[in-house]
Amino acid sequence: MRWIHTADWHLGRLFHGVHLTEDQAYILDQLIGILREARPDLLIVAGDIYDRAVPPPEAVNLLDEVLSRIVLGLKVPVILIAGNHDSPDRLGFASRLLAAQGLHVHGALPQAFAPLILEDRAGPVCFYPLPYAEPAVARERLQRDSVADAQGAMEALVEAVRQVHPAGRRAVAIGHAFVSGGLESESERPLSVGGAATVEACCFGGFHYTALGHLHRPQAVGSDTIHYSGSILKYSFSEARDSKSVHLVEMDAEGRCRVEKIPLAPKRDLRCLEGCLQDILKNAAGDPRRHDYLQVTLLDRGAILDAMGKIRDVYPNALQLSRPALRAAASSGGSSLNRRQLSDADLFSAFYREVTGGPLAPEQATIYEEVVSALYRAEREAVP
Repeated sequence: MRWIHTADWHLGRLFHGVHLTEDQAYILDQLIGILREARPDLLIVAGDIYDRAVPPPEAVNLLDEVLSRIVLGLKVPVILIAGNHDSPDRLGFASRLLAAQGLHVHGALPQAFAPLILEDRAGPVCFYPLPYAEPAVARERLQRDSVADAQGAMEALVEAVRQVHPAGRRAVAIGHAFVSGGLESESERPLSVGGAATVEACCFGGFHYTALGHLHRPQAVGSDTIHYSGSILKYSFSEARDSKSVHLVEMDAEGRCRVEKIPLAPKRDLRCLEGCLQDILKNAAGDPRRHDYLQVTLLDRGAILDAMGKIRDVYPNALQLSRPALRAAASSGGSSLNRRQLSDADLFSAFYREVTGGPLAPEQATIYEEVVSALYRAEREAVP
């Protein structure tokens, strides 16, 4: 059996104020070409279909167009689950009707974990969608009072699957989680404001393949059966050196899987340029990729009038400019924080210390975590 594993489309994403819908449409057209050539039995999209709970209309229209071409045009079934960016109820609208057409959408956690069963010449393969759910939601839906964190929630979900899985059959899990040991980038929203957000790879023991979303770098974690396909585009400059791909997975009769990464080529790449302004402007004339999205680091020490304007004259999609020499001079009188390397909770704690002159107390940190977590849950329609 063969399937394509992808995740983290983040349709509707804004990147430094730029709408990426055109770039996403370009890359998803490549995905359709891969499906047309590979003719897999299934497409798996492991969460974060949209970038936010209420996506813009152009993102909804793009998803409708892409899925129609795949399901109705190519006749390739699709399993699609909610990630932590998605609204489970909005994403899951009309899911029972869509399943009859081959589009299997799983937004909210189900009451019963029935698999999607596909067959090849060796027999049935059971696919188990496990949409993202915060621990409080998993605790309520599964009626498991012991669920306190992401690890407990995933253990409870997998246990529910194992109770219904027929012994001896090949099994594939589809989830959206942060497995311990996975490599992060700057573009993932934390799964948890406080407490343990990661799960151990041993949660997925017994599955012949686990198709995961959330981490944006393609990678295997914990074992050669647990895979992140990564995001379809680079969503932060920390990913500038990364390569994006989808996974073509082939499973044999014994459940052994061979994974091939099929590369994706963006319409406009993300790049980081460093140098003095005059050198960057001079080299632009011979640069065939002048329309890439750029992060520019200027090494000039003197004052420059409208540096970004000059750069955008030759690189129209320059999005971020930094002057490390000026930043070093400004911070030479005292310590400074690298905001890009701090979590929201760390930033709040630093802000509190700056304003009050004292550290944030543990009980205050707990209140902050509870309030922000409630906001995240409300955004995803996880609570009334």
